[in-house]
Amino acid sequence: MPSVISVSNLSKTYASGFEALKNINLDIERGEIFALLGPNGAGKTTLISIICGLVNASGGTVVANGYNIVTNYRQARACIGLVPQELTTDAFETVWNTVSFSRGLFGKRADPSHIEKTLKALSLWNKKDNKLITLSGGMKRRVLIAKALSHEPDILFLDEPTAGVDVELRKDMWELVRSLRADGVTVILTTHYIEEAEEMADRIGIINHGQIILVEEKKALMRKLGKKQLTLQLPEPLAQIPGQLAGYGLELSEDRKALTYTYDIQQQTDIAAMLAELHKGGIRFQDLSTRQSSLEDIFVGLLREKP
Repeated sequence: MPSVISVSNLSKTYASGFEALKNINLDIERGEIFALLGPNGAGKTTLISIICGLVNASGGTVVANGYNIVTNYRQARACIGLVPQELTTDAFETVWNTVSFSRGLFGKRADPSHIEKTLKALSLWNKKDNKLITLSGGMKRRVLIAKALSHEPDILFLDEPTAGVDVELRKDMWELVRSLRADGVTVILTTHYIEEAEEMADRIGIINHGQIILVEEKKALMRKLGKKQLTLQLPEPLAQIPGQLAGYGLELSEDRKALTYTYDIQQQTDIAAMLAELHKGGIRFQDLSTRQSSLEDIFVGLLREKP
């Protein structure tokens, strides 16, 4: 699948000497939902700001939809919609006028039908004549999304789109993002809610200390780095793990009444052998449960491995 955004050898060093981005190389495929994860200060917003033409890079190139973001700024920027993290709106303007004005800023002719469709998709239609100062924080965030979609971009950046909004609104936004992807829009989001990336993303990118440390398809990442745990509940405390089971890396709980076996997909065939060894050793269990690691577990583990 062709790349809609191509970032090559991108770096950003501020006047203070702080190196925010270090030799970033990243290709984002057309029509995908790409989640960029990283701790605070990792470089997520700086990277997005450079791609969107809001911050100048110190080195490297960015091509968006075939246009160089520096030499063909207007064409590149017209392809991009950006929903910033901060709630910056004209407090005393109406929803309708705010969104319509944003469309005009990109040189697009007035299209009331598109504005109406966008506002209805974001459950803002009944608020179209309200001034922004009267809206809740969640509604203001919806207005920011409507502004970003007003000029019908091919690429949409969502920088922490659901920060500070309730669970119901978050799920509504997930549905909107999926519908945009179905219409061919490429969506790039940064989020602190790992379950958001796990729910929606096609691919995951992880950035830390200004460097991309991993880019992987979500399903492949879960298969490759995800772990599973099998926990056996014992009918009575076990003094110690028998020597013949030492190779399985079993862990005995503090109350000595549970054994936990951690494994990956390639080790599933070891379970039967491990259970057979337990039986031979006269160790019985009365219940068992399994748990698979989440994307959050993988994310935390990667940051520990690559400080």
